[in-house]
Amino acid sequence: MKNQNDLTVVIVTFQTPEKIILDCLRSINKDVNIIIVENSETFSHEEAVNSEFFNVKIVCTGKNLGYGKGNNFGLKQVKTDYALILNPDVICSENLFEKIPEVVNNIKNFAIIGFQYSYDKIFMPAGFFDEKKNSQFIENFKNDKINTISSVEWVRGCSMLLNLREFKDIEIFDKNFFLYFEEFDLCKSLINSGKNIFIAKELKIHHLGFKSSIGDKKNDNSKMIKLKDWHYMWSSFYFYRKNYGYIYALKKFIGKFLSSLFKMILYSILFQKINRDKYLYRFLGLLNSMLGKSSNYRG
Repeated sequence: MKNQNDLTVVIVTFQTPEKIILDCLRSINKDVNIIIVENSETFSHEEAVNSEFFNVKIVCTGKNLGYGKGNNFGLKQVKTDYALILNPDVICSENLFEKIPEVVNNIKNFAIIGFQYSYDKIFMPAGFFDEKKNSQFIENFKNDKINTISSVEWVRGCSMLLNLREFKDIEIFDKNFFLYFEEFDLCKSLINSGKNIFIAKELKIHHLGFKSSIGDKKNDNSKMIKLKDWHYMWSSFYFYRKNYGYIYALKKFIGKFLSSLFKMILYSILFQKINRDKYLYRFLGLLNSMLGKSSNYRG
């Protein structure tokens, strides 16, 4: 990477609150090209963004494509060799974009670089698919014993630096996902094909955490929670089914399936609507994934 001109930031939004997206954009270097992909027909903050930023291109998908397909939509329009996928509820650290070329040039042979980030609890930014290896990495991470640049097998999707020269398929993310596990699935396929994934400690962002698509209205919040419960279970089963086989996935999730069913019935009897809905939508998401149905629930 020669400089920041070799990089494009892709941010997928869906009715994201104005303050959230503006705070994100203000933390990005003004010399870096940015593509906002709004997962609906109109981007309501276009005037506010265009009046302050001259390095931002706004495109609307016309409907909610979800995280993976929304990023695929944006990545197809990237003309640089490198793309940084950012969630809109991310704040980039000072001098982040000055550090990126140096890190890229030090690593050279990579498909993805993940970032170090802060959150309101221990929320691993990277790790391994093998449980024992992952446990050791978590321990080293908590005790600040990982290297400045560490080889890993997966990174979180809120901040991913992609070396687009390592991707032959323009459909980078599996389009069957709508929400959750897209980045794990991508990383798994890259590791299986011999590609390299790293995490760089000096590339730091602050992740607000699940603020990007939840509005201010109570009804909108309730709808979004149901959507997330449904898709978390659908996507988790689909990920394991795709990468480890149906029998493995079934063994792994049969306990959660029965537990969700039992709790749904219990809270229905007790007239606890919030808890009932929580397990109802988890149950339905898992059931649909087990039956091989698509991730078509939109609330």
